This record gives sequence, C-alpha cells and structure tokens, in this order.
Amino acid sequence: MRTRRATAVWEGRLRDGKGTFNGESGAVTADYSFGSRFEDAGGGSNPEELLAAALASCYSMALGAALEQAGTPAARIETTAACSIQRGDSAGWRITTMHLTVVARVPNADRDTFKDLAEGTKSECPISKALMGNVDLELDARLEDD
Repeated sequence: MRTRRATAVWEGRLRDGKGTFNGESGAVTADYSFGSRFEDAGGGSNPEELLAAALASCYSMALGAALEQAGTPAARIETTAACSIQRGDSAGWRITTMHLTVVARVPNADRDTFKDLAEGTKSECPISKALMGNVDLELDARLEDD
C-alpha cells in the first residue's frame, strides 16, 4: 500500500493569515490564504485547486488505461477539473461539484465506445471513488476532432 503525504502550515487569523503547503515529493509547494481560497485575490493556491488537479490527473491516467485495455490507446488526453465550493446553510463551506472536461486524441476510436469508457472512468479512478457520495461528479468528454 502506498501512502503519500503533504504538510500544511497556517499562521494567523482567518482573513489576514497565510499558509503554505508542501507535498512530500517537493513537486507541489504553494502559498494559500483566505483571498486565494474564497475570493479572487491574494495570489497563491488553495485546497480546491489541489483537489481539482488530483482528480484531473487521476482521471486522465485511468481513462488512458481503459482505452488501452479496449485496444485503442490514446495519443493524448487533456482533462480539466473545475472544483466548486459553496457556503451551505448551517454546515459551512462544502465542495459541491467537480466538473470534468475531457478532450482526447484516440486514433481509430469508436465515438460511442469512447463515451462509454469516459463515463465509466468517472466512477472508477481512485480520486473519483473518494469523492463519490459527497460531491456531484459531472463529465463532458469528446474526441479531439468532434
């Protein structure tokens, strides 16, 4: 079993504090703040951006594996994940939706088979499985020449 780690440090009050996070590999490091998370200010990253990156990369790999297994390996898969966070009634903030937009170049692919594999992958990649039941997962998938 693989276990991956990241560390986050927060200093100060909510609105004027600041934080940093680091992945154990050193490849993921960023600052974050109230402004970068809940407003369009402050520069830096935020947890939702990390979650979107995790889902986009996991989904792309899983779809690539599914296409290869079906005998039509992809030349390129580009996945964009949009993570929406909203303030709820009494529960505070929560991530409500992850919307995936996928464009793939798959030589000799059948469009219907591609759509079926793309939809099936939405519930099969490990990050999707972690989110299911808590977050609405939406998908728009198309072959590059659609």
